[in-house]
Amino acid sequence: MSQSFSLVDSLAVADLQTYLSRAARVEEGSVRLIAGSGVLAVYTAILYPRGLLDRTPTVLGLRTFATDRSATFDSVVPIRSLLDRLARAREAADAAAAETPAADGVAAPAPIGIRLPLEVSTVTWAGISPPRGGWRQVGEIAVGPLEATARTGIAEVAEAVPTGTGEQLVQRVRAEVWSRPIEGLEYVPAGAAFAAESLGFLAPDEPVSILETGPWTRLTTRRGHTLVRRQAWTLRP
Repeated sequence: MSQSFSLVDSLAVADLQTYLSRAARVEEGSVRLIAGSGVLAVYTAILYPRGLLDRTPTVLGLRTFATDRSATFDSVVPIRSLLDRLARAREAADAAAAETPAADGVAAPAPIGIRLPLEVSTVTWAGISPPRGGWRQVGEIAVGPLEATARTGIAEVAEAVPTGTGEQLVQRVRAEVWSRPIEGLEYVPAGAAFAAESLGFLAPDEPVSILETGPWTRLTTRRGHTLVRRQAWTLRP
């Protein structure tokens, strides 16, 4: 199994940094990286249940990046550790490009290698694997209702959970708010709108595609994918 991967250039590294930084503001934990066939899939957990009685929906973010075809791994690593390595790799690449400019004054893009941080093995959500294929589009929704759902939920959680509230109560409030259905999307929890907004996946005037396969629903835009594992009682016959 590989212990490193490469991204095509400094812009791709910056893009991954932005995505992970947004995810870390919501859930500063771990990120799952799956590499194979020249594609790096980067999964982040925005919401997930913390116990058997926790009704919080499982909501993941996904971005994909081109990488070297020799990279093959499925690893779960701390987000902050990976962000540190990305920052160092980007700084080194920018410094190297400044020292060796191209003949026309514009440095040619060069792949940037990143070594994986040490893995973590106690991340429960990482054991839930959304399928790679078999998705079928079942509709689409405008950005407006998703943004409104996210804003309303964020305000409700902030009002119901004062500073210094215990973790158990915080989790109970979040579970109640984010498990409610999105208006017009009976089987998709509000947590999906929260994830798409928090990760920067929503763009003005771009409709969001809705796809399904098995117990999973995916909200897709050009900026990324939000994956929701639906409760058994919501599954279509």
